Amino acid sequence: MYLHPDLDTFVIFPWRPQQGKVARFLCDVYKANGEIFEGDSRMVLKRVVQQAEEKGIYLNVGPEFEFFLFPTDDDGNVTIDTGEQAGYFDVAPIDGGENVRRDIVLNLEEMGIEVESSFHEYAPCQHEIDLKYTDACAAADMIQSFRMTTKVIAKRHGLHATFMPKPRDGKEGSGMHLNFSLTDAEGKNILCDPDGENGLSEMAYQFIAGILKHLPAICLIVNPLVNSYKRLRPGFDAPVYAAWSATNRTASLRIPATRGEHTRIELRNPDAVSNGYLSIALCLAAGLEGIANKWMPPASVDFNLFHITEEEKAELGLVDLPGSLGAAIQAFEKDSFVQSVLGAHLSKRLVESKKLEWKQYLDHVSDWEINEYIRKF
Repeated sequence: MYLHPDLDTFVIFPWRPQQGKVARFLCDVYKANGEIFEGDSRMVLKRVVQQAEEKGIYLNVGPEFEFFLFPTDDDGNVTIDTGEQAGYFDVAPIDGGENVRRDIVLNLEEMGIEVESSFHEYAPCQHEIDLKYTDACAAADMIQSFRMTTKVIAKRHGLHATFMPKPRDGKEGSGMHLNFSLTDAEGKNILCDPDGENGLSEMAYQFIAGILKHLPAICLIVNPLVNSYKRLRPGFDAPVYAAWSATNRTASLRIPATRGEHTRIELRNPDAVSNGYLSIALCLAAGLEGIANKWMPPASVDFNLFHITEEEKAELGLVDLPGSLGAAIQAFEKDSFVQSVLGAHLSKRLVESKKLEWKQYLDHVSDWEINEYIRKF
């Protein structure tokens, strides 16, 4: 294999000593014969982006990261037991991670990554940092840079940053909401139509329909861990159905309130541990298929889906997102379109590795089982 550096990704790490500076490039992967390596997820995204641009469609993506900052003990081991009790939008001194978050933001901006907002999230020790939108490939590169920067800076403060989707029972989990906007070659937003229903264009509805159709299979990429499906449960601000809404946050796809040139589509179920290149590639490809086939989505679900009854669910024809990694593997194996976007090599390797992970989980005897059964039986 050969790594071909992308010169546009050159960055000097601001946290390293200024004498003997350290820089990095992101690279594309090629085989010895000069062909693109079929397992390179960055090249998968570039291929889908090129297909979109050939149709005159340009994608911008704005990622929103949620993560936890946990303390470590004297031996450097992470502990999720903490005295912090801060909640949504709390500030110091209640927010014990405010200075860490600020340091993360300053380092990101020194690396050329623009930050839109930074705040304490719902759960104790949980934080959110949102990045300004940019083109699809640059956004996926930012996802890589963000995760590394966050972990490095947290460690310098004696904390451990984790993007694990659900590290604590009974508390909200962490996701990575992806905001999509589409423009034409002149930069005009093609999702908006002031005269359209909900201020959306026909193309916006078609793009939504494409993502919804393939979302169960896409879950294997955007929710790739056993632990991911502990987060996707009703009542913890995470979606559980392949549904969309123009007004409420409980759907997997929603349209934020801003319209006009700021019209965008927010996908709410991805985890921050997911592969950004493949996540964005699959969503873009699915949306393009919706546009090509002129699909239309079901009606907007404008009420709290966490309190929906089975009768209402059946009436609306809602499709469940996979409830486990095993179910996500099955959904992926049934969706030939999603597999074709990744290619045979990546699809095969992905299923092999995830089936092994699922088997290891099923074979493991957990603390919950011991606590629940050892005395009873």
